[in-house]
Amino acid sequence: MLLRAAAIAGALVLATAATASATPATEDQPLIIGGTLASTSEAPWAIALTNSAGPAPTGRWCGAVLVRANKLITAAHCMTRPAGTYTAVQGRADLRDRSSGQTARIAGIWIHPGYNRANNRNDFAILTLARPLTGVPVIRLETNPKADRKGVVPTVYGWGETSDTGPDDTLQKIAVPDLGDATCLANKEYVGYGYAASANVCAGYLDGTGDSCQGDSGGPLVLNGRLLATVSWGKGCAEPGYPGVYAEIAPNAKTLQTQLDK
Repeated sequence: MLLRAAAIAGALVLATAATASATPATEDQPLIIGGTLASTSEAPWAIALTNSAGPAPTGRWCGAVLVRANKLITAAHCMTRPAGTYTAVQGRADLRDRSSGQTARIAGIWIHPGYNRANNRNDFAILTLARPLTGVPVIRLETNPKADRKGVVPTVYGWGETSDTGPDDTLQKIAVPDLGDATCLANKEYVGYGYAASANVCAGYLDGTGDSCQGDSGGPLVLNGRLLATVSWGKGCAEPGYPGVYAEIAPNAKTLQTQLDK
């Protein structure tokens, strides 16, 4: 399994091959596959995280979500470097267009105390910005666990790869059907890695039509205007029989909100 961060993957991919367990993805992991271009006006709270150690020319690293003017939610597995090396980019549909949008450095990183690197459970981090992103709508957290149910169709956004072979660096989106926990629990590899109905959302296309991918980790999965989950992991990108796995917000909403209010 691979985590869906953009610049973390190189060595981890080798580790995955050796251990058959999930690992953070960087150069070999998800962006949006099978999606369409999205505008920053429809998803102003979608944030691209770049890092000084990320791949040229943009340093694209992961996705994130603006939930307070000065706070982001992203994936804990993306946070492998010092806070000051990360930059939040808002309002820039094409990361190569440095004339658009606004940026803010990351001043602090909080990792969910229950985050388990072995199985990627509670894959959440909250980032405090060095300055607030003013005039930008934030997204509300989904607090109802029943929102994650088979048949609903949330939308995932990201700047990640549009194929298994390379990055795109443009904001894209794809609607991914919620397949229900039973689908991922029927996959022995996913169960072995640690998929949990109480912590994850199983969404995507079993025929491989589309998926999130490397570089999308931490980005938003949105349903009815609320943050249902964030991109976490999966096997490759858009591989038939292997949906995307997302870190579900509702079971962690109280913990996240307590930290956001500090």
